[in-house]
Amino acid sequence: MDNALTGKTALVTGGSRGVGAAIARRLAEAGADVALTYVHSAAKATALVDDLKQRGIRAAAFQADQARQDEVARLVDEVAARFGRLDVLVHNAASFVTGPLEDPDRDEAAMARQFAVNVTSVATATRAAAKYLGDGGRIILISSAAAERTNWPVGDYAAGKAALEAYGRVWAHEFGPRGITVNTVQLGAIDTDMLNRDAAEAILPSLPMRRLGRPEEVADAVAYLAGPTAGYVTGTRLRIDGGYNA
Repeated sequence: MDNALTGKTALVTGGSRGVGAAIARRLAEAGADVALTYVHSAAKATALVDDLKQRGIRAAAFQADQARQDEVARLVDEVAARFGRLDVLVHNAASFVTGPLEDPDRDEAAMARQFAVNVTSVATATRAAAKYLGDGGRIILISSAAAERTNWPVGDYAAGKAALEAYGRVWAHEFGPRGITVNTVQLGAIDTDMLNRDAAEAILPSLPMRRLGRPEEVADAVAYLAGPTAGYVTGTRLRIDGGYNA
């Protein structure tokens, strides 16, 4: 993968921490110029960008609230203007809100925001990016094992991720004639500061791998899908879940 993305520009939403930061680093290692977004983690975003720049990599961080569609569309245009092109779009930003449907204290505003971040903004950003992506372009959606199976009260989250995966299958057909691939990476329990530890500990005994995943393992998969050797891979769902949905 060394230098496989040289001359390319990648945008990683939610790229300041956790899985997003690992993806940004890995794409940079493969030679890409990297733009990443953040909402509140300005210090982490700045530190990551500074580190990449010290290695001679073109990088920039953009603050954008993924729940606001006007900001999402503006963001894509700003990235393309700053770097002169856009080749890889990684939809990693996500909101995670739990709660059963019949909870009398259910926060409907939070649930609506979750859907806006996890689903609507992805469609908005993809539409905005379509005019910049050319032959060899890559769209990569970060989903969750909950889209297939879960026994936790995360119905809204799971439904949103299932919708995201449906988008990926449809867009593979829509963008394929232009030489653009669209793929989904479905994550299980990945060891980041955003992980629900109680839930993760509960499922570990049932996992064939008996361990949490590492952000770097996700990043390597994304780098493959973003690279030239994955040019005939589209409309697929790659599970990185330690066998959770096997």
